[in-house]
Amino acid sequence: MSTFNVPTKNEVSENNQAIFNQLEKGLGFVPNLYASFAHSETALGNFLAFGNAITSFSAKEKEVINLAVSQVNECVYCLSAHTAIGKMNGFTEDEILELRTGEASFDSKLDALAKFARSVAINRGAATQESIENFYNAGYTKGSLADAILLIGEITITNYFHRTTEVPVDFPVAQTLEIVTA
Repeated sequence: MSTFNVPTKNEVSENNQAIFNQLEKGLGFVPNLYASFAHSETALGNFLAFGNAITSFSAKEKEVINLAVSQVNECVYCLSAHTAIGKMNGFTEDEILELRTGEASFDSKLDALAKFARSVAINRGAATQESIENFYNAGYTKGSLADAILLIGEITITNYFHRTTEVPVDFPVAQTLEIVTA
């Protein structure tokens, strides 16, 4: 059990209180993971600025990356959050479970993206040549590769933050999925 508490709005700085207000307006609540970043005067704002940056990927493509990487990093918080977000972006429960394995048999372009994201995460940045070639062959560009690495970094930050802090999951908890790796 974590001793890392989730601060309330009254326990954070004025700057972070303003961010909490924005999150409440946009999301309807402040997710525990975001609230926990507010222990720092700057971490929450910096993370949200990074996370809200413009990317060449669609919302669905971003969720492909988030799900594949969060599964590799075994982050129950992010798997739960991105399962909910993935459903909001049109993925079915079965598609989400498949994306978590780093595959998407239902869409060849998303399949290449899922495999690439999983390869980067598993190999700590050293994606396999096959996953890179498949990524390009699916129509992604060198610019897409740069954007994908940034998105992988973004989700890895939240994966690591949750794995370290173990703040309570405030989304419906994602189904456990055991993946055999070679």
